[in-house]
Amino acid sequence: MTGEGPLSGVLVADFGRVLAAPYATMLLADLGADVIKVEHPVNGDDTRAWGPPYAQGEATYYLSVNRNKRSLGLDLRDERDLRRATELVRRADVLFENFRPGTMDKYGLGYDRARELNPGLVYCSITGFGAGAGAALPGYDLLIQAVGGLMSVTGPAPGQPVKTGVALVDVLTGLHSAIGVLAALRHRETSGDGQHVQVDLLSCLLSSMVNQAGGYTLAGQVPGILGNRHPSIAPYETFPAKDRPLVIAVGNDRQFAALCQGLDAPGLIDDPRFATNTDRVAHVDELAARIRESLARRTAADWFDRLTPLGVPCGPVNDLAQAFDLAETLGLGPRATVPGQDGAPLQLVANPIGLSRTPPRYERRPPKLGEHTEDLTAWLDS
Repeated sequence: MTGEGPLSGVLVADFGRVLAAPYATMLLADLGADVIKVEHPVNGDDTRAWGPPYAQGEATYYLSVNRNKRSLGLDLRDERDLRRATELVRRADVLFENFRPGTMDKYGLGYDRARELNPGLVYCSITGFGAGAGAALPGYDLLIQAVGGLMSVTGPAPGQPVKTGVALVDVLTGLHSAIGVLAALRHRETSGDGQHVQVDLLSCLLSSMVNQAGGYTLAGQVPGILGNRHPSIAPYETFPAKDRPLVIAVGNDRQFAALCQGLDAPGLIDDPRFATNTDRVAHVDELAARIRESLARRTAADWFDRLTPLGVPCGPVNDLAQAFDLAETLGLGPRATVPGQDGAPLQLVANPIGLSRTPPRYERRPPKLGEHTEDLTAWLDS
């Protein structure tokens, strides 16, 4: 990598694949870390075959989480390649792996052996259900959403659970693992010691369910499916406008008063059933019916233009193209461009972290399988 990022000089041995670990290591690579993606030399990361869609002949799934890395093709069952992998572990500052527990030990690359090779190594293991009683359980995002309770609160109506539209638990786990690694690197600065960072998908999901999980642990309340409604705030849901759905997210009495003004519905603000948020939650069906009646008169865009200046949080339900257009209009720069195949640019999603002195960089396209093997094996053999 050229230039300086906040993580320049940090060497990451990335034995991860699919989504959680590659997402975490891409974030670190964007911030300057030198990430070496270790892949089987024939099959590579599973996501290389997860298409359509494709861009420049490669699966966009793979392309979306692997920029700024170098690909090293190693077969850990081959004695020479295993020696190279071991040497990489000895030289690395950070190691990521998300195999089933015990897999890295089988090759002599588990944490205990890695610590002997490299006492300063920050070793991050990502699992589905931990390395104890849940070690044998497969860690697929959909499975975690089901058994971890997310699907029990997600869906159009009670008895109709659905998954989120993206592998959200993998992404959340990638974020948590990146934070854990950065904390461990900070500790190493003062102590010189590495440590084992262990993150599992189930625990990350339970933590990320925040108020819903807290309602259970603190009050014993088991939430259910509310569709697009909020269990504790009203009106806070999706409503049909004249042409498409509109979200209204009223969080306090002042915003509710502004909504009533914008809807030209003074009867709402004077109705004692809707006087406070607690009252509105208790009478949410009656409130929703009144709001739906008013919203049917205009398009979602019209209501957005009318209600937003009044301070009412609202917006149409956009598709991804509309969402990117919105981000562009707001000057958020949601796209990142890297050189693609034969110099043709690839437009990827930008790293959302803004740093005033050392911003994320986009210098390498996602590597071809084994693209850097020759150079890296020469370095490891030297």
